[in-house]
Amino acid sequence: MSLDHSLSSERIVRIHLAACYRLCALNQWDDLIYTHISAAVPGEPDHYLINPFGMQFDEITASSLLKVNVQGELLPGQSGMVNPTGFAIHGAIHRARTDAQCVMHLHNTAGIAVSAQRDGLLPLSQHAMRFMGHLGYHDYEGLALTESEGVRLVANLSSYPAMLLRNHGTLTVGRTIAEAYVVMATLIKACEIQVAALSSPNLITPEPRIIEKAAADLHALGAEEGTLEWPALLRKLDRIDPSYKQ
Repeated sequence: MSLDHSLSSERIVRIHLAACYRLCALNQWDDLIYTHISAAVPGEPDHYLINPFGMQFDEITASSLLKVNVQGELLPGQSGMVNPTGFAIHGAIHRARTDAQCVMHLHNTAGIAVSAQRDGLLPLSQHAMRFMGHLGYHDYEGLALTESEGVRLVANLSSYPAMLLRNHGTLTVGRTIAEAYVVMATLIKACEIQVAALSSPNLITPEPRIIEKAAADLHALGAEEGTLEWPALLRKLDRIDPSYKQ
């Protein structure tokens, strides 16, 4: 997919964010009208784009996304509603992490299942090894995210690209929407593999030195992820339904 170079930087972000929502719906990572993906508005500090509360992920378009401030309050000139509790997680991370241009939070089944397991994500697959030493955990504290919990959540995320919210779901951040999505896809795949693997009592776990080496190699010294994958994903989405760009 190639975008018109005359489009504003905000419009381009809107298109990519709408695509991210649609791709999540295609993968069945959505949860009715719940969970959120937010992205920073270029050139507008403390302004973010997020889905209108009440729309399913497969309905999201570039134009339907709402612009909010860091408190999750709707900016003037728009109609719609934002889930303030949902944005609390996003707002806390956006405020604390200047690199978090995109924040994804999902309630996918495998991610919640692994988050509820005492030992969390295990190095049972190459996908999981990417996160060894690069994954945070945040204990469940209830539905409403208070300001004090936001501080703890940000501390638990630290500088990691991903986190398991215990008994709740998965969270990733990215320097781009593409990066947040690809990291999320890798994390979900790792969780799905773990849930399937734990059905067998005869598991093979690589030696610690191999896990450490794989983690270092797969983390790629912090190189930006999603650069190659994202254009291919957009081409796929264009073949299926290009209406996300509207």
